[in-house]
Parts: sequence; structure tokens; C-alpha cells
Amino acid sequence: MRLLDQYRAVRAQTEVLADVLSAEDQQVQSMPDASPTKWHLAHTSWFFETFVLSSDAAVDYRSPDPRYRTLFNSYYDAVGERFDRSRRGTLSRPSLAEVRTYRRQVDEAVIRLLHEESASPTVLTTIELGLQHEQQHQELLLTDIKHALASNPLQPAYSAFPAPVAARGPDGDAEPRSTQFRTFDGGIVWIGHEGPGFAFDNEGPRHKAFLRSFALADWLVTCGDYLAFMRDGGYRRPELWLSDGWQLCQREQWRAPLYWQPLQDGDENRAWATYTLFGTRPVDSLEPVVHVSYFEADAYARWAGARLPTEEEWEHVAADEPVLGNFVESRRYHPAARSSGFFGDAWIWTQSPYVAYPGYRAPAGAIGEYNGKFMCNQMVLRGGSCFTPASHMRPSYRNFFPPAARWQAGGIRLARDA
Repeated sequence: MRLLDQYRAVRAQTEVLADVLSAEDQQVQSMPDASPTKWHLAHTSWFFETFVLSSDAAVDYRSPDPRYRTLFNSYYDAVGERFDRSRRGTLSRPSLAEVRTYRRQVDEAVIRLLHEESASPTVLTTIELGLQHEQQHQELLLTDIKHALASNPLQPAYSAFPAPVAARGPDGDAEPRSTQFRTFDGGIVWIGHEGPGFAFDNEGPRHKAFLRSFALADWLVTCGDYLAFMRDGGYRRPELWLSDGWQLCQREQWRAPLYWQPLQDGDENRAWATYTLFGTRPVDSLEPVVHVSYFEADAYARWAGARLPTEEEWEHVAADEPVLGNFVESRRYHPAARSSGFFGDAWIWTQSPYVAYPGYRAPAGAIGEYNGKFMCNQMVLRGGSCFTPASHMRPSYRNFFPPAARWQAGGIRLARDA
């Protein structure tokens, strides 16, 4: 796809995701880690304005409001001051209409630049980075609005489910297939992006890694699997938990994944419902479990007599798998039952800390703050989710979040030593 066509398609998809929401919906910020939809619309435009249109390639561009430079800066300290992330929901002005006008003005300038074919290779590379950045924000837009709508006592739906689905209770209508483990030989393997196509800087340099022989589960841990952990006192057994995770579990009184709601009082055998972007419905035992933290994923793996995979193990296997799965294009916005693909449905937590690959150097300038500055106190996730655009996914993609994060669609795939 030509870069101009790609630009139009990505920018239009962001608008599609936002347009089903009211202006009031797009103003809400339900927690400091999430951002209002309106802010996502503005910030993704700010990226192109700041890193593309402020370059020498577009000297005729003028920002509609210089104050946007501060209001919609996320974390680029080299660019200048930033508005407090935890207070983005207070930005009732500029209005949603003004933000949409801002997007149109930025689009007109970027499209004119691409039509003229006068941009330098560096500017074209930055535009492609901006589109990948916008796809990340499309996923954040959905996960952030899910948290906001779930926080509303009315728990309104974001959209209608695209196809009828027979509801199944937590014990399911069908027998779940038992998890099978595939064994892989150890040795020296290559890790990291190579060849044509886009990759973020944190996906390289390509390098060698040593793997011991290991086994990897053929599908994701399901809600039914996770219910067994809960019913066996998984949230009450400190021996299963890392110390920081146990303290957090007790302090926050975790008893189930985020968005799960008990349908009855009683012990662990109670029935559960879960909030989804198409409303609240009974937990389906055959669907992959999502919205668990790294701490919960690790505790479950210990309970199951297994462990979480390393990111190198996952990538070594994923490199030979097709990038097929339940992504945002399905409009399910929820994991699919009986899903057996290697990609999509749920990001899987790995046991790997998010650190630089050997030989990594962050790019110069403010763009260098995109990934490198976060290589501390975060864990790597792999594989994409039901909120991820399919065109955004590849085997070398490294997502990362703090181990306590639950509002992202983090799930579990088990591994074992062979």
C-alpha cells in the first residue's frame, strides 16, 4: 500500500472507532493511566504536527493553536512542557469539534506533502512511524473507553455485537479441549526484526540468543481454566504469588480478573459475568481469559505447574506461524471462544523484563524518547489482542506494560521446561 493510501486508511480508522461515542463519552478519563478519546484524537495529530509538519518539508504549515504543543504532548520532554497526564479529562476545551478541525487541518497538510512527493526519506520514515503510533493509540482508545464505560454504573455498551453468540455460563455448554504442549529443541536462535517492512527501534538489533529446550501451550488459558484457579483459592494462597503481586492483590482486594462481576454471593463456586464493549454477559469458560496483570498470570502459571514463556521462546515459535487471529478488524472487541491461533485475542505476558537488546541505541532527538526511556520496571507482552489492528502485528513486535497493569487485554499462554 502506498504511504498516502496508508495514511488515509489509518487516520480514517481512528475516526471510525471514535465516532460511535458521544462528546461526553470522549471527554471521560476514568483513571490516570487511561486517556480520554478526545485526547487520543488530538495527540495522534500532534505527533504529525510536531515531527512532520514542523520540519523544513512543510514550512507553509501553521498550527491552529500553539498551546496544543503543550496540551497534547504525551511524554516527549525534549519537545517542551507537558500537561499533567492524570488531568487530561479536565480539558473540556478545546472542544471535540475543535479537535476534529485540528485533525482535518493536519491531514490536509500531510496529504499535500505526500502528494507533492517533496518530502525527504527521513520525513517519510517519520510519517510511517506516526501511523504505527496511531495504530497503538487506536488500541488504547478502545481499552481506555472500555475502562471508562465499565466504571459507569449503567455499564453502557460501546457497540452491538456483530453476530449472534449463544451465551454460555462459567461451566460452558461444551467440553473444553485440554491444553497440549508442543516441545521445541533448544540452541542458538536469531531474535529481532530483519528484512523489509516497518519495525520499532526496540525490535532490534537482530541478535543471537540461547534457548534451552522448552514446551509451549498450543492455545491461551481460558476463563474455565482460570475459574479452576480461583476456585482452588488462587487469590488466597500467598505461596503462588510474587511478593509485590501478593501485596497488591491484598491491597486492591483482587478476587477475579478486571471486569468480572459475581452474579451471586458465596464461595469461589459462584457464577460470574464480565463487562465487554458490547455489554455485560456471563463469563464463557471457552474464551481466553483477559485483563489479568503479570502478577496474576505468573501466579496462575505456578498453580498450573508451569511458567510464563520468555519473549525469545515466543518469538522463536511465532516466526514460523502466520499472523492470523482475532484482531480489531473482526469488530468483536473480545476474545473468541475456542481460539487456537498464535496471534490475536489476548496479549500474552512473558517472564521477560522490557530491556534493550544487545547493541541497542535509541534514535537521536525527541523521537528517541518513543521506546528507550521506558526500558525499566516493565514486562514484555507478545502476540496482539482483539483490540490490535492486524496490520500492526508481526512476530518481532514487543509490547510492554508495568506488571500491575490490568486494563490492557493481557492474557496467558503457558510454557514449561522440556
